[in-house]
Amino acid sequence: MLGRALTSVFWGIVADRYGRKPVIIIGTFTVVVFNTLFGLSINFWMAVITRFLLGSLNGLLGPIKAYAAEIFREEYQALGMSTISTAWGIGLIIGPALGGFLAQPAEKYPAIFSKDSIFGRFPYFLPCLCISLFSLVVAIGSFWLPETLHIHDSEMPPQDSYKTLEAASDAKEESESNPKENLFKNWPLMSSIIIYCIFALHDMAYSEIFSLWAVSPRKFGGLSYSTADVGEVLSFSGFGLLVFQLFLYPLVAKYFGPIITARVAGVLSILLLASYPYIAMLSGITLSVVINFASMMKNALSISIITGLFILQNNAVDQRQRGAANGLAMTGMSFFKALGPAGGGALFSWAQKRLDASFLPGNQVVFFVLNVIEAIGLLLTFKPFLVERQNR
Repeated sequence: MLGRALTSVFWGIVADRYGRKPVIIIGTFTVVVFNTLFGLSINFWMAVITRFLLGSLNGLLGPIKAYAAEIFREEYQALGMSTISTAWGIGLIIGPALGGFLAQPAEKYPAIFSKDSIFGRFPYFLPCLCISLFSLVVAIGSFWLPETLHIHDSEMPPQDSYKTLEAASDAKEESESNPKENLFKNWPLMSSIIIYCIFALHDMAYSEIFSLWAVSPRKFGGLSYSTADVGEVLSFSGFGLLVFQLFLYPLVAKYFGPIITARVAGVLSILLLASYPYIAMLSGITLSVVINFASMMKNALSISIITGLFILQNNAVDQRQRGAANGLAMTGMSFFKALGPAGGGALFSWAQKRLDASFLPGNQVVFFVLNVIEAIGLLLTFKPFLVERQNR
């Protein structure tokens, strides 16, 4: 996240100048190389350095959001941005689940993997290798992506050719005559980025806390789940998130708009998190059903908020600055997400020491703090703080 925070604006500017496609290809190949090296780390500092380089050289998320904004017409923006946030959200869910199933294969599956093999000597290489192979396929497939920075469709119907060329000429003249505005003075963009950062901090802290809470013993207010149990919950959440974002969110956003949808999702998320300490009192099949449903709902609500902010950010700037704007958003988001795991882990550890406190004992204070962050983000979605650009 630190590496990403330092270079996201740079990669956004590159995408605005040379195109979205080159940055996407470089980013996916970066995953292939440095994620593989991360799995082969022989010490702590090699692991840190490979992750830092992975974040620094992988600037594809910002251009990907710009790409989605450009290939979907305005009435389908919610669907376009939901594909990005869905992919991102599912990756954050399926990734840890995949790691839980494939890590330390020589211990979990000794009949298949020998302790003397490379998977025995590097117990976390297998999940990294699977991700790298998947990224290699994506990287190769990216060569066939059409560029969207300057759209030229040689196969357009003849009757549309003149209009398209005329529109492109007008856009070029406007671009040359109007200097690029200072993004930091673009309040519709900056206000949505600030809110985005707050919710990103909340989501990353929640992801860290959820796993810690699920595996912690009952006597500490946890669920006493195994890592495999947590992986199953996250996998179910990923499937539910996919269905919700691709089929339900676009319909909701179409009728209510991204801002109202984000506000409703924020309120429901606060109510849901407030119930988590009481969910821990359940057991058996009841606990399994409730925690799977709650986890799926929480992730769907979070992604709904993020998707709405994606739409606002991309609508706040012209195409020639869209890559840089998304890079700026990625910089802020990466910095706050870098704080999330450390802050969430520290908060959870502190809560374990106050199980007998008279006010918000144990895990109650953890979910209370998460709700405070969520409430701050929710309040900032109202005027005069958040301003929506009227003319694209």
